[in-house]
Amino acid sequence: MLPGQYARAGALAAAISEFHEGGSYLASLRPMTAAGIFSRRGLFGSDVIIRAALPSEFAEIGDIRVTAYCADGYLSATSRYASTLRSLGAAGDGQILVAVDDGQLVGTVMLQYWPHAGQVVLGPDEAEIRALAVAPAGRRRGTGRALVRAVTDRAASDGIQHLVLCTLPGMRAAHQLYEQAGFHRLPERDWSPEPDATLLVYGLVLTDRR
Repeated sequence: MLPGQYARAGALAAAISEFHEGGSYLASLRPMTAAGIFSRRGLFGSDVIIRAALPSEFAEIGDIRVTAYCADGYLSATSRYASTLRSLGAAGDGQILVAVDDGQLVGTVMLQYWPHAGQVVLGPDEAEIRALAVAPAGRRRGTGRALVRAVTDRAASDGIQHLVLCTLPGMRAAHQLYEQAGFHRLPERDWSPEPDATLLVYGLVLTDRR
């Protein structure tokens, strides 16, 4: 076994031990041998693994988020939000999932519950998807779609009835991804964190998925 394969096997073993039992496997993802670990066949025959993040990966996850947002023109490296984006979930106030391809982290998403989630979450039966990001090298392989479906399944298995998320008006590719996953616009929950910025809110009812 090559060194990179040893590292991948070790990370998977650690994730299996940390990710608690529960959750149905996704129809479009091929289940591994433990609950919470999902595999999706990408382009070029590669497997993208969706699993719980390890604390040792938090710094790299922050880099992926900032790099992805900067690459798409939604964030500058000097933005005040960059430090917030890097640290989301590191304090244990959310569940962070990662996408791993050939031992490398290529994407991430976070699930945050009430009362730690943003103001769009109205009660304990709701949770928020935050910080969905796919590294430029991991795109066009279905990684973003796999992350959204995995985090949705995670929320449903935890008894969440309504999943919400915020997105910028210009993130049209993300809007299409969310709509394909069954999310619908909730314009009554749109809000502005700053005078010149408006966040669009999407929601998905999970009652029928449990």
